[in-house]
Amino acid sequence: MRRISPLDVRAALLSREEIALFDLRQEADYAVAHPLFAASLPLARVELEIADRVPRRTTPIVLYGGGDDAVEQAAERLANLCYKDIAALDGGLDGWRDSGGELFRDVNVPSKAFGELVEAWRRTPSISPEDLKARLDSKADLIVLDARRFEEYHTMSIPSSVSVPGAELVYRVSELAPRPETLVVVNCAGRTRSIIGAQSLVNAGIPNPVAALRNGTIGWTLAGFALEHGQTRRAPAAGAEALALASDRARRVAIKAGVTRIDGACLREWVADPLRTTYRFDVRTPEEFSAGHVRGFRSAPGGQLVQEADVFAPVRGARIVLADNDGVRADMTASWLAQMGWQVYVLEHALQTTELETGPWQPTPPARAVPIRTEAVPPPVPYKRPYEGTDNPVAAMQAYLDWEYGLVEQLARDGTHGFRPVFVS
Repeated sequence: MRRISPLDVRAALLSREEIALFDLRQEADYAVAHPLFAASLPLARVELEIADRVPRRTTPIVLYGGGDDAVEQAAERLANLCYKDIAALDGGLDGWRDSGGELFRDVNVPSKAFGELVEAWRRTPSISPEDLKARLDSKADLIVLDARRFEEYHTMSIPSSVSVPGAELVYRVSELAPRPETLVVVNCAGRTRSIIGAQSLVNAGIPNPVAALRNGTIGWTLAGFALEHGQTRRAPAAGAEALALASDRARRVAIKAGVTRIDGACLREWVADPLRTTYRFDVRTPEEFSAGHVRGFRSAPGGQLVQEADVFAPVRGARIVLADNDGVRADMTASWLAQMGWQVYVLEHALQTTELETGPWQPTPPARAVPIRTEAVPPPVPYKRPYEGTDNPVAAMQAYLDWEYGLVEQLARDGTHGFRPVFVS
């Protein structure tokens, strides 16, 4: 099969050409070492995921990992699903390293590295676990907002915190902290969503003091403090006044980041374009998506889309179109994706259309052109994330934080990221 050199892949990344680089190993192996923009796609999941992750059949796809046999199997399966431009990374992971390419650990690295760059460039305010604990004990005027998915919050959370997943923060903060004197603390499990969440509120210009909880629930645990479990506190619905204020704030941030809006006619033209990939994501909550969404859009709550951009949109150089019912969450999410180097747009009047569907998002089934081989492959082995769950070793949590602190330096060595955090005054 055709091979492509690591230098040519790097050139495509630098020039923002469309390219999807997939690591076919188990996720646990992928997390040990991979290029910055390589996405994990274990061989056993190729047919289950490829239609949504690479919707355009002529997108250049580059494969590596698992040995030549795995690459050949994946290439055959993709070809049988009508993908036309498939190549093997010459030399695989060793070839990438030998050509001078940087290798990164862990998962969702582009987003995590971007978060570290944002903190370094923007000096995102933060608060230590010890300081927060003392303020909570003294009943200080503050509120703690957990920016993770509700399921993660429900598993473990900072005492008194409220679940407000990332893209919901600007949308709902006025109802949660109506007094401008109230300190708003944003936390996640580690660092990225805390930083992005806190900086979102700063960018939006809310009058309150804002801080990210330094190192999230990991930092809280390492400081010797107890977490809560099984909590169900959620943010209330935004009232009309709060919604109008949030909409103005979010639009200003999106414009500053270079985000524009498109209409339905433009979107239909883009989706039909055989030369460009257009991802479509609905960034509201899964419950709102299920109640009614634009046909063809995938549910991707905004905070998680920013956190897991490599999972949702592995085709680097593609277009992204976001939708919600009021623009707030789409604008805020788009502002971050644009700063991460994406061409991102917001669909105007998204839900004012007859092309609506109900129900939860379902993966697009593979459309096979011909029968394919069905060799047995090992079931996926997920990577044990040191910031999820309640039984993580202290050493693993500390090592994870130490690694994350070094990501800005790694980005500089790699040189392909194209991130550009903007200053919103």
